[in-house]
Amino acid sequence: MASPSNLRGFALTSFFNDVASEMAYWILPAFVVAVGGGPAQLGIIEGIAEAMAAFTKLASGYLTDRLRRRKPLVLGGYFVANAVKPLLAISTAWWHVLLIRFADRTSKGLRGSARDVMLADSVAANKLGSAYGFVQAADSAGAILGPLLAWLLLRQAHWDVRSVFWAAAIPGALCVWAFTFLVKEPRKDPRHGPHITASASIKLPLPRSFWIVLLPVLIFSIGNSSDMFLILRAKDVGIAVAFAPLLGLVFNVTYTALSWPAGALSDKFSRHTIAALGYFIYAAAYATFAFAPNRLAHAKLALWLAMALYGFYYALTEPVLKALIVSSVGREVRGRAIGIFSFVISICLLTSSAATGFLWKRFGAQLPLGISAACALTAAIMLLVIGINAKPRQSD
Repeated sequence: MASPSNLRGFALTSFFNDVASEMAYWILPAFVVAVGGGPAQLGIIEGIAEAMAAFTKLASGYLTDRLRRRKPLVLGGYFVANAVKPLLAISTAWWHVLLIRFADRTSKGLRGSARDVMLADSVAANKLGSAYGFVQAADSAGAILGPLLAWLLLRQAHWDVRSVFWAAAIPGALCVWAFTFLVKEPRKDPRHGPHITASASIKLPLPRSFWIVLLPVLIFSIGNSSDMFLILRAKDVGIAVAFAPLLGLVFNVTYTALSWPAGALSDKFSRHTIAALGYFIYAAAYATFAFAPNRLAHAKLALWLAMALYGFYYALTEPVLKALIVSSVGREVRGRAIGIFSFVISICLLTSSAATGFLWKRFGAQLPLGISAACALTAAIMLLVIGINAKPRQSD
């Protein structure tokens, strides 16, 4: 049944969680270099971390459909992720960072599907896009504050990187508090018929509409590597490491501003078209990062603008694709659908991050980033074609 208070609880939880995560994320590439790593090690760290996240997301999806109470699983995921992040402050080698990212992403994978299904069960069917967009806006608002806090601590308070990692523990604790006390287990709406048993829900097939949507997502994800490579590319072009958190700030301002409106629009217009527009924007942003010449003033400006554009991509795809996936399947298999969807994205991120690190070292930045742009362009065209041929969306 619809629960506006739950929606606010999810939003606040996501806000604090992203403040903690983004305080560390945008300074992590430089920290990896400082403890003896480089582009190849960065690719290994992100690749392995995302691999574990991929498999735990898949398992979480199946587990979500079997659980009557999903809150403990989500709470455990938030707790572990925010307990390990401050340990970056005592890391002295790149493989220490690997272990911490491994634990962080694994816990995120375990909570992801259950959280998304809890959120979907907390709102009316015709408000799915708006709900995902609202929570995503709160998430990215936290991701604005996180890099800003990191930048202020580094540049104005003259803290070192390790002290910033310790400071990230405070919003992490607030995230766990918010979810514990503000989010309730959604009640089942009797209008949707009798309860389907756990074993029966696992045997239910996913509809053809789900697999059709998944195909362009797969094509896009094959070329979608870790965002950390964009920060590394910005450093090559001449943007100082201390300004990396501000790159995150620019990205997240546009992400926050558009997430809720984009989600709300997807409740009224074609979600395929809105997501396709996001992929087109991604292609433009990555092409800019790929071919901007090094050490020229106008190239630096181009990357700042491309990072702002990159936030538009996220806003037009993250909440919209989730709503599209959830609305393409029955309630009894939502967890499995989200789990498979998230698994595909993460396992591709694993291979793409590893491949990007290898290609970058051997051929330079232009080739891997150019491939990413081409994959996004292909996926955008596919989504448009699917949207044209899709039947009008019906309410759950």
